[in-house]
Amino acid sequence: MVNLSQPGLVVFDMDSTLITIECIDELAALVDRKAEVAAITAAAMRGDLDFAGSLRQRVAVLAGLERDKLAQLFQPIPLTPGAAELISWFRQNGWRTAVVSGGFSWFTEQLASAIGLDQHCANTLLWDADKLTGKVAEPVVDAQRKASQLKVWAEHYQIPLTQTIAVGDGANDQAMLEAAAVGVAFCAKPALQAVADIVINEPNLMALAHHLQNNEKQ
Repeated sequence: MVNLSQPGLVVFDMDSTLITIECIDELAALVDRKAEVAAITAAAMRGDLDFAGSLRQRVAVLAGLERDKLAQLFQPIPLTPGAAELISWFRQNGWRTAVVSGGFSWFTEQLASAIGLDQHCANTLLWDADKLTGKVAEPVVDAQRKASQLKVWAEHYQIPLTQTIAVGDGANDQAMLEAAAVGVAFCAKPALQAVADIVINEPNLMALAHHLQNNEKQ
């Protein structure tokens, strides 16, 4: 278990973790394709589909969507209960905080700014003027990229991997949880809960702070 009194790094997934929505599903709703895209997302999060291939398939549906439509999803940002408080708590304990997402940098950048994250990484949507092309920049941020990004940030901040925590909800987060010293499954799919060190099924992220504090006292 990590030592809260020492500097550390905590890395979060974004969709259905730091925020309550799956951005790509809500974007698809803007073009009346939500049910179709949400079914693909759910299968990918269960681990039934290749993530990178399914992401390209879902992004293709968004071709022609105008930039100002994206902003609708983040006015206000649909933060998970306890998200901002948990980030503040980690920072008060001297920890670095970050988000790495199989979603999109358009959203992670705003999220990082809003709640004070040190780093963010996600897929880049490609544009033709102010409309989506239906393509995403390569390489796709997939499960392995999430795990490697955690290691890159830990090295950047000179934080040992023994002082890292990863928090996610889907199969795409498994490698990241396994790379960290402590893997946290937050309101997660069964496949992720099976490999996590900590399972939190209460839909409030501050439950993680309470769990870590209680563990320190034992």
